[in-house]
Amino acid sequence: MNSIILHTATRILTSLILMFSIYILYRGHNEPGGGFIGGLIAASGIILYSVSFGSSWARHGLRTSGLSIAGAGLFFAALSGLLSAIHGLPFLTGLWYIPKLGIEAKVALSTPLLFDIGVYLVVVGALSTIALELEEARD
Repeated sequence: MNSIILHTATRILTSLILMFSIYILYRGHNEPGGGFIGGLIAASGIILYSVSFGSSWARHGLRTSGLSIAGAGLFFAALSGLLSAIHGLPFLTGLWYIPKLGIEAKVALSTPLLFDIGVYLVVVGALSTIALELEEARD
């Protein structure tokens, strides 16, 4: 679509949508949300960009194929389960690590967060691949 209003709004909205998806991803670690919902939100931003600028620009913006993103996500999800198995615990048992940063704020790194990141990447990769392929088939 060749609309300057749509192009300008899309640039702003896509950035906001992607930042919101990361917020939902991290928030879902302790509250409703998580990797699946965050991934759906991020994929909607990519689809919005694709509708506005075309699928070739959306592919260029991703910088890698959607299937590679999904594969990386699957790797992270599997790795989160294997880390607990390495420690002699059942597969997918949660492990937490709180690094001492020397400041008041605490950042809890955990295998459930790694699993959520994996799910996020799988959803983003799979949905962006499907949407971009459908848009290219339409053209």
